[in-house]
Amino acid sequence: MHVPDGFFNLAVSLSAGVVAAAGVAVCLRGARRELDDRAAPMAGLVAAFIFAVQMLNFPVAAGTSGHLLGGALAAILVGPYTAVLCITVVLAVQAFFFADGGLTALGVNITLMGIVTVLVGWGVFKLIAPRRPPAVVAASFVAALVSVPVSALVFTLLFWIGGNAPIEVSTVAAAMGGVHVLIGLGEGAITALTVGAVLAVRPDLVYGARRLAPALTLRTADGEVPVAGAAAGGAPRPARPGGFMVAGIVVTALLAGVLSFFASASPDGLERVAQDQGFGSAAVDHALGSQPFADYGEAGGVPVGVAGVIGAGVTLGVGGGLFLAVRRRRPKAQV
Repeated sequence: MHVPDGFFNLAVSLSAGVVAAAGVAVCLRGARRELDDRAAPMAGLVAAFIFAVQMLNFPVAAGTSGHLLGGALAAILVGPYTAVLCITVVLAVQAFFFADGGLTALGVNITLMGIVTVLVGWGVFKLIAPRRPPAVVAASFVAALVSVPVSALVFTLLFWIGGNAPIEVSTVAAAMGGVHVLIGLGEGAITALTVGAVLAVRPDLVYGARRLAPALTLRTADGEVPVAGAAAGGAPRPARPGGFMVAGIVVTALLAGVLSFFASASPDGLERVAQDQGFGSAAVDHALGSQPFADYGEAGGVPVGVAGVIGAGVTLGVGGGLFLAVRRRRPKAQV
């Protein structure tokens, strides 16, 4: 659901940019509470993974495709503040390196695909309040499913307020909501599958599942005393996620470098609705549309898999660097 340049007037574009900038600023501060030496690399991997999976458009109806938005997935894996930053990094790399999503619409895209999906997805997940791993997976599915049509309806509202073409708002809302419910089912499946896979091998790296089990305690004459240095459930403090990171990078590279060749070529939900409802012509060419990696290599004749691996690598580098800089550092030991 990448919004192109030209869809919105200057007032809405600037207003959305202000909202996005304010949201990112708040999240830069809030992410310090979510990121540490183990979580920061994980957040960079999540951003790269979302970039890769967003390349894998899947069919949802005749002549229409969808792709992951990723806000709910990122929030559950690394926390809501960090999730907004993850999606922002992905959208920035896509806009500036691959001409995917308008430059003047970057604030709109961050607001819709980052802030709205994270707020809704995390809100639904917390409302369900899962207490066991299977419930976490189920709650992840529902949270991701709900976040997608809500984001689509917010787009419709913004376009009604300041779109560069007249629309019948009820008709467009029904069309956007309907197709994005179908896309939301795919989003929910991808989110549940990913969260379930991480839970199975490194549950300590799933932010939304960190408090599922009680901490280890010792029973003494004075009562129960928490055991310092123990992880939830009484296990030893988890190791650094080095092996998990390597496996995650390999999976991300395979998604971007191999499976991207099999992605659906049909227009996504927003493009299809724009064509059917007559406002697709409001889009204008991307200012960076002639660079070699534009449209994931199509403009420069670069194989989509090569462009995908490069994009995932750039996203991992930019995101990883940002999250390592923002992370909460351990205090130095006193000598």
